Amino acid sequence: MTGSSGARLAAVAERHQFDDARLAAWLGANIEGVGNGLQVRQFVGGASNPTFMLSTDAGDFVLRKKPPGALLASAHQVDREYRVMAALRDTGVPVPVMRALCVDPEVIGTSFYVMDYLEGRIFRDATLPDLAPSERAAVYDQLSATLAALHAVDHRAVGLDDYGRTTGYFERQIARWTKQYRGAETEKIVAMEALIAELPARIPIDEAVAIAHGDYRLENVMFHPTEPRLIAVLDWELSTIGHPLADLGYNCFMWHSTSTTWGTLQGVDFAASGIPSEDDYVAAYCRRTGRGEIADWSFYLGFAAFRLASISQGVYARALAGTTPNAGEAINGCPMLAEQALALLRRGR
Repeated sequence: MTGSSGARLAAVAERHQFDDARLAAWLGANIEGVGNGLQVRQFVGGASNPTFMLSTDAGDFVLRKKPPGALLASAHQVDREYRVMAALRDTGVPVPVMRALCVDPEVIGTSFYVMDYLEGRIFRDATLPDLAPSERAAVYDQLSATLAALHAVDHRAVGLDDYGRTTGYFERQIARWTKQYRGAETEKIVAMEALIAELPARIPIDEAVAIAHGDYRLENVMFHPTEPRLIAVLDWELSTIGHPLADLGYNCFMWHSTSTTWGTLQGVDFAASGIPSEDDYVAAYCRRTGRGEIADWSFYLGFAAFRLASISQGVYARALAGTTPNAGEAINGCPMLAEQALALLRRGR
């Protein structure tokens, strides 16, 4: 995250510590006007890439870096995060200002980038209990409008022509998340086997292409401190050139999710709350993008939940291996998500 009202800062965790003086020297050489008197604190939270507040006499900046240790080649690619946000700077898609990227591990031990700090709000409860209905409506309207704006960007025109392949997105994604699941498999999950068998045959013939965020949801965007105005899209780690409806399906899983930590709209009275129904939210996106009715919407929702199920299996496997905190309390969320994914995929069939 870039920063938010109420964001918790703490001393840098021992496993993430680095040489502040070496960083300060690099900042001075690579970022104009970065200032002096560097103070480093760490944001407390669930970001997969450790994130730090850099405070100097010139102001505040944010540093995101790879975590320490052995990593999957395709994971924690902070250079891709930096590249896509830098490319989007003048497109109308709100992103923080990128300052510098460092891929030299000699500076602080891993690759990292530095961006401007933004003061704002990150809503972690999708029901927005502290807002008035009109503000809730505005927040969700902004969420839809910003996703539509992202998907309207010509990736070639902003220098991202080699950021990902333009065909076969769902084939590659299903293969990737199946492989990730197999690598973390701890038990036979019947619903996952069914999904792995059924999803490839349901891939739409529509080969639409856009910059795909990959993790677009309410918790990964920032709003103005007092206005219901979206000021930054964050957490671009999974971004690529992909299918725009993959982003929309994932975004709309909020209307089906039962997880308060991921984001859920269970129990919301859409007529009274100001929050749109799923149908109305999708219709607003389609209106903005000039898209007609979406054929086989169930595929996009089912795929989104399948992907989350695969991720959940990986989290569970790492917990069992003792590589994540609270390993003794590990609960595998994959079976439930897989059942839900299968139900969504088969809806109306």
